[in-house]
Amino acid sequence: MRTRPKIDLGLQAFDDLFKDDQELKESRLPKIYDIPIELIDDFPDHPFKVNMDEDMEQLVISIKERGLITPVTLIPKGDGRYEMVSGHRRKKACELAGLTMIKADIKEITHDEAIILMVESNLQRTTILPSEKAFSYKMRLEALKRQGKRTDLTSNPSGGKSGETAKAIGKDSNDSATQVRRYIRLTELIPELLDMVDEGKIALRPAVEISYLSKEEQTILYNLMWNLDCTPSHAQTIRIRDLSAKGILNENLMKKIMLEEKPNQKEKIHIRYDQIREYIPRNISFEKTTDYIKKALKFYKDANSPRQ
Repeated sequence: MRTRPKIDLGLQAFDDLFKDDQELKESRLPKIYDIPIELIDDFPDHPFKVNMDEDMEQLVISIKERGLITPVTLIPKGDGRYEMVSGHRRKKACELAGLTMIKADIKEITHDEAIILMVESNLQRTTILPSEKAFSYKMRLEALKRQGKRTDLTSNPSGGKSGETAKAIGKDSNDSATQVRRYIRLTELIPELLDMVDEGKIALRPAVEISYLSKEEQTILYNLMWNLDCTPSHAQTIRIRDLSAKGILNENLMKKIMLEEKPNQKEKIHIRYDQIREYIPRNISFEKTTDYIKKALKFYKDANSPRQ
């Protein structure tokens, strides 16, 4: 016997007629489950790092004292296991706190929808490295492509028309469409150069130009940076990229360009970001760290100057 199809008339369910406002509100909240941590796998190619830093130590202490306040978000894998969408840091903190179960919101969504949700939730973090933005933006772009969304990301990362989808990708971090394209170009860098971008040794614009070099050319350039203890300026990377495009770039030409005195060349102090992270407030983003350090040094100078 054929089952009669259900018709949604937009009417309230029969059981809901006997619930008060509070009961209705609670019934529509996400259901939270206790899931064994051992059944949870990391999101494939997760672009955000789980660092063992002061923030992690504080999170572990909080979980030991009050438990996990914000549940993680999972999707079922179909083999009795789950895949983490949002909450890799919380999962690690729970493991360090000695927990075997974790509170989770389980969503029935597609893998591409999970990618978009994963990127959006992680971009709310106060500190995001350039490499994390680069790969997360790329993952979200590819997910949107598979969903048939227009991306408008084919123009030059140095500028050009800003696509609406590109703007949407970067909206959570206040990045323009052009800036999104620049970050995605960073995924073409060899790991050693990408680490230098994360450490603040290479700025975004020069790094974008370098990303157009072949992997072999990038390796030669990285070795020159190491041996000469200097990095090329934005103008110099444009010239290096141009020589590469013409097929005449070699190590000697790279070295000659990098040894040129830059108009604004000054002595620099290089400090790894992870060495000072514990002294930077959580609400200060990576991009604003330099301004914060300058203000902190001025405050220190003023506080220790002899009073007139």
